[in-house]
Amino acid sequence: MTKQRIIGIDPGLTKTGVGVIDIIGNSLSFVFCDTIYSSPTLSMAERLSHFHKSLLQIIQLYQPNIASIEETFVNKNPISSLKLGHARGALILTLGICGIEVHEYSATSVKKTIVGVGRAEKQQIQAMIKILLPKANFKNEDEADALAIAICHHHNKRNW
Repeated sequence: MTKQRIIGIDPGLTKTGVGVIDIIGNSLSFVFCDTIYSSPTLSMAERLSHFHKSLLQIIQLYQPNIASIEETFVNKNPISSLKLGHARGALILTLGICGIEVHEYSATSVKKTIVGVGRAEKQQIQAMIKILLPKANFKNEDEADALAIAICHHHNKRNW
């Protein structure tokens, strides 16, 4: 049976959640999760460079062969959405440079896949991640969301 290693990414400009899972057959197992923090006092170029370098280190260490990332939603503040798009761009570029196939999922799609409801609360997602990945040691909602995004890809690719 082949093993697939999926990296899930919950992008944010001040903190980005990263989660890595292994899939063997239909079995999920937790590998790693962490948060990449970025200071608002840094310039945009410094922040994007930090995301690139941090994600590159994680990729080199854990060697994922596929990636899933949450899509950007346009909120009431278009400037915030645009800046989030910059962060996503840096992360997707890093994955592309490493030759990793990238799949994108909406927050609603991730919630529906993990909890069964597209408007699920953060606590519901975290509770399901604890059930699906009992060894997961996520420290915050960003890491739990990143693991959920990775699981979402696994579930959706099985249904193609």
